[in-house]
Amino acid sequence: MIERSPTGNDSGTLRESDESSMQPPIIGITTYGVDEERKFTLPREYVDSVRRAGGVPLLITPGETRIDEVLSLLDGVILAGGGDIDPAEYAGNHHESIYSLDAERDSTEIALARRLIETDFPTLAICRGIQIVNIVQGGTLIEHLPDVVGEEVLHRLPPREPTPHAIQIDPNSRLAGLLEQTEVTAMSWHHQAVRDVAEGFEVVASAPDGTIEAMEMPSHRWLVAVQWHPELTSESDPTQQRLFDRFVQATIEQRDER
Repeated sequence: MIERSPTGNDSGTLRESDESSMQPPIIGITTYGVDEERKFTLPREYVDSVRRAGGVPLLITPGETRIDEVLSLLDGVILAGGGDIDPAEYAGNHHESIYSLDAERDSTEIALARRLIETDFPTLAICRGIQIVNIVQGGTLIEHLPDVVGEEVLHRLPPREPTPHAIQIDPNSRLAGLLEQTEVTAMSWHHQAVRDVAEGFEVVASAPDGTIEAMEMPSHRWLVAVQWHPELTSESDPTQQRLFDRFVQATIEQRDER
């Protein structure tokens, strides 16, 4: 990590460790790709959730190749949701429902996720994010959930709108401890999900239809990946905001240990 504050001495200047603990953590958030107006975008709910947790958001746009330099500015990273990942990245099949493919975003986030895992960097992966980290480690995706699990549990409303459903969480998981719950109702907004779980990950939550809703990597200091969208209800649901709160707190603790 780069030094963001000078080392002090006995003259009364704050030492680096003291100064660092007083600084709010900088949280990188990946964004959507370039839209028709050539703008990078991101729903503000991600930013608001990080700010409520005490973090300072910094957006990471597709096309960035200097991954280590970016990480040197940050204390944690949120891999945000968004459009689908090219099936070629996980030896998948094309499906008519696949939308918003973005090779530039795929490339940036795959490279970023690889470094987040390699360096034990604090990571919260949301929706598309859980799919990215699974692919990086060799896992695969279900191209279109209704083809596999049916539609008894809706994971999004037509054409592409969020909808809530219940989620069961392993009581022995880190996620259950973070949320202080083993069953939650969360906002879902996806038509794909993890199929084959990559090596190193453990499934810790599922929907009533068996869809994988969360994974953790026990060998990683702090990597939690959820398929649902906690940011969509975090303003009104303390359980969902708690996920951001605990994540931001973990980035402070890990920063102070470095």
